[in-house]
Amino acid sequence: MRTRWILVLVMGLLLTACSSDDGASDGRVTLRFQSLAWQEESVDANKELVEEWNATHPDVKVDYVQGSWDSVHDQLLTSFEGGEAPDVIHDASDDLADFAYGGYLADLRELLPERLKSDIPKRSWETATFGDGIYGVPFLQEPRVLIANAEWLRESGVRVPTPQEPWTWQEFRSIAKELSGGGKYGVAWPLKEPVSATLNLSLSTGGQMFHRGADGKVTVRFDAADEVVPRTVHDEVNTDGSASSATLGMGGSDTLPGFFGGKYAMVPLGFSYRQQIVQQAPKGFDWQVLPAPAGADGLAQGVSPQTLSVAEDSPYKKEAVEFIDFLLRPENMVRLALGDWMLPTGTEALKDPALHTAKDDWATGTALAAGLRSAPAQSVRGYPEWKDKVATPAFQEYYSGAIGIEELRKRLVEDGNLVLARYQR
Repeated sequence: MRTRWILVLVMGLLLTACSSDDGASDGRVTLRFQSLAWQEESVDANKELVEEWNATHPDVKVDYVQGSWDSVHDQLLTSFEGGEAPDVIHDASDDLADFAYGGYLADLRELLPERLKSDIPKRSWETATFGDGIYGVPFLQEPRVLIANAEWLRESGVRVPTPQEPWTWQEFRSIAKELSGGGKYGVAWPLKEPVSATLNLSLSTGGQMFHRGADGKVTVRFDAADEVVPRTVHDEVNTDGSASSATLGMGGSDTLPGFFGGKYAMVPLGFSYRQQIVQQAPKGFDWQVLPAPAGADGLAQGVSPQTLSVAEDSPYKKEAVEFIDFLLRPENMVRLALGDWMLPTGTEALKDPALHTAKDDWATGTALAAGLRSAPAQSVRGYPEWKDKVATPAFQEYYSGAIGIEELRKRLVEDGNLVLARYQR
């Protein structure tokens, strides 16, 4: 009998040892932080902050894990289902819905420190809110802007817009036409992925596309306010000849050689593209950042900020949030923003002088931060399928001139609502 109890005791100790987390034997917690930083400056900033944390928090060690934007969704899904998800997860808010509703991410409402909750505006928190919970901390964002050939604009004599006096969408169309001719174009629209650009810019005109009813179900509408931006792009390409049809299938980077070569006066791009322009532009090339056109709702624009989340299965949620709070102290958020050439969400970080310089037009982008809102499709279940199977091909055909506005409306609404209905039964 005594031998049997000794065996039971030994087996229990062995099981306890085997089930302990890495580092638990010495009382030290180890967190895995998966970062999607990819630009050298951004990777360096993230790794430096991890090192600073580890140097000042001997009981909570953070391991830096390099992830990739190209494969993050599938990689995270596999790691969640396999019980191997990182504790702290870097992603974008428009990728969180399935993980949040699927129970893979921790609800952070009771874990977030008051400093962080009050520093980030409500409009930014809405981008990571699904149902009643908050499943990520939004920390970096970028407006879509017009990158313009400054010399071309000066020589043309057109009015140059500012955040205080932006162009209207009609004015933008007229000026793009004025800047065109002789085989050159006023604007190049890189719309390989046309849906998010169209929906996010349409917030300026009051467009919303997705509407939630009293029963909580979401349906698609394509009203007059939703038409303004698509019509502008379509007419610049197919009526005015002020936008090149060749760029419709391009990504943003693909348009830069033509922009540098003097083929396009303006290119609508994300604010962070400035880094590529600084690195790649020919010596002496004069460029500037202009605000995107404004509509009935001014400079409002939809964004999907980068986020930091905590895995629901993490045994160290409290420590993970403490690390996130450290990463997102105002001075650290500025370092991350500068490394990614993006804007911080935090109100204190946005005040930093480094983000208000004329150099590289930081000041122009920072002036647009107040108009950034949650992207219209942010919390819509079924949006990825609607985008891939319905909206992307419909917008591509409309912008190329293959179909008209009524056929576009029919596909987006009728076909789109059939898709969304499957997710809302």
